[in-house]
Formats: sequence, C-alpha cells, structure tokens
Amino acid sequence: MLKKVFGVVLVCVAVGTISPLRAEILEQVLVKVNGDIVTKTEFEKRQVAELRQRQELANANQAQLNKAIADVTPDLILSSIDDLLLVQRGRELGYTMSDEQFKQVVDNIKKQNNLEDEDKFQAALKQEGMTMADLKKELEKQMLISRVQQTDVMDKISVTEDEAKAFYAAHRNEFTTPSEITLREILIEVPASDKGINVAADDAAKEKALEVKNRIMGGEPFAKVAGEISTSPSKANGGLIGPVKYDELSPALQKLVDGMKIGDISAPIRTTSGYQLFKLESRSDTKVRTFEDARDDISRKVAEEKSRTEMLKYIDKLREQATITWQNDELKKAYDQALAKRHQQLEQADQQASNQAKS
Repeated sequence: MLKKVFGVVLVCVAVGTISPLRAEILEQVLVKVNGDIVTKTEFEKRQVAELRQRQELANANQAQLNKAIADVTPDLILSSIDDLLLVQRGRELGYTMSDEQFKQVVDNIKKQNNLEDEDKFQAALKQEGMTMADLKKELEKQMLISRVQQTDVMDKISVTEDEAKAFYAAHRNEFTTPSEITLREILIEVPASDKGINVAADDAAKEKALEVKNRIMGGEPFAKVAGEISTSPSKANGGLIGPVKYDELSPALQKLVDGMKIGDISAPIRTTSGYQLFKLESRSDTKVRTFEDARDDISRKVAEEKSRTEMLKYIDKLREQATITWQNDELKKAYDQALAKRHQQLEQADQQASNQAKS
C-alpha cells in the first residue's frame, strides 16, 4: 500500500530465505560519507526491497537469491551513497521538512490509499515495518533529494535551437504517426483434412463466399452478414479488425488494401483457413509533426535527457568533495565496479551528444 506512494519498499530483512541479522552486527558500519554512515541493516533492507520488486524471484531458491543479490549490490551501494550526498547537500542548503509539510504529505497518503482511519493507517505502517519516525525520515530524504535536483541541476538546464533540431532529426520516428487500417472480414472456413485439400469442400466454400459478397453488394450490411456467416472470432464484433498499423499487415494484405478505396469489398481471397472477404472501413495516412509543432515536446525530451546526464555529473562533483571511508572491502569493489560502469555510460552519452551536434 504505502510503498506505491513512496516509490520505495521498506521491509524487514528477516523474511523469506534471508536469515535474520545477529544482534551483535545490527549496527555494523559499511561506509562513512562525510561522517554519515550506511549500516549493514540499512543496506540489507535496500537489497531485500529491490528483490521484492522482482516478480521473477517470487519462487526463487537460495542460490538464485544469492545471485540476484550479487547482481543488484553494485548499483544499490552506488545509489545509496548518491542519495546520502544529495541529502547532505540539501541540509547544507537549509532545506527541511516542517511538521506541517509532513502532516500534509501523510494526509495525502491516507487519502490516496483509503486509510483515513488512523487505526488502519497505523496497521498499514506496521505491515511495512515502519514507524511514524521512519516515515518522516524517508519522506524528508525524498524531499531533500528532489529539491537539490531541481534547484542545483534542472533549473539550470537550457535547450538550444541546435540541440532541439539535432534531436528532432535523430528521433523523427517519435513524432511520426504511422498509417493505420481498419477492416472488416468474413471467413468461410474450409475444413482441414489429413488427406490434403478436399476439392469439393474447397469449391463449396468459394461458392458460398461469392454468394456472401453478392448479398453485401445487394445492400445487406457487412457487419450483419459477418455476424451470421463468418467463422472467424471477429464475427462477435461484426468482423471488425483494427485499427492496425499498416506496417504490421502481411505483404499480401498490404497489396490488397493498396488497391481498395474506403468502403470497397474485396473478392474472396483464399487463405490457409479458407476464403475471406474484406471491407476497407478506414485508412489514415502517415503523419509527421513539423519541428515547430513539436517544439515544446522536443525541448522537454532534450531537457530530460540532459538532466539525467547532468545529474550524474553533479553527483560526481559532490563525490569528489566528499570524504568516503570504507569499512567493507568487498562492498567497495562493488561500488567501484558500478562507478566505472557509470563513467563509461557518461562518456558514451557525451560522445553521442557531440555527434548529434555535428550532424
């Protein structure tokens, strides 16, 4: 319930096949960042929370869980330190969550989760393994991170005309609405036989298809006849198919509709199932939004792309100024691995941006 609002899952570590922590190591420090610490308890909560979001692990055995933990640990420890650096920056800037702000957020959580009754709300908190103090700490953390991201990074991002045009040229498909086709069909099925095609049955089905077309050409509604005659599942909807993207049609069907006008009825077509009649209900042309028409969307998309890259660069600056002291060598190796991977991704993003600017 509450985890849907927070965007994180806060759970007790002693669940499933993960053994409870011994009392003597509950507060083991893994790393210090400018004096603030990440404890083993806190980090294992993040690990379990991450695994619980992965449905494919619902019935995993211990070996699979161990592998999953090893896979997620590098990115999790990196993000843990990222969050801590941003929270510290928020405090440095004087951001806090007042009691009134906390109350407003809690009231919204109660309303969104139908938990206006205080007893139900407290029960939901307990189910998530949280106290009100835990809740306030988590909400204040998210608020601090969001405020720092907005004021120190996103508010300083601008999009130039050249950047917008380069993005439009490289992502024109995102501003293209493909042609769509809506058809109606009637299928006259030819019974399958292990002995091959039954010529008589095939001829009878073809003759019936021709009779059906004559009925429609004589004025009977296609949808009504489809509901009476067709053996296709689409008969329940008057034979309606679509709308479907033109590019998703088979080459044979593309060729057929290319020669039809809206309202046309095709001749009976032999398919693997039998004989089909098609009516072209509607067709929309491919449309490409102009640069001017899409300008606002382009600017937003470019800003989003730049913000992701600039945020990581910003956190790197905070990291360079920080004092990080490790108490766990294996976790430091995982952290270094994730950080190296991120720097490689940043280099690739910078190279891609440079190539777009030149094109």
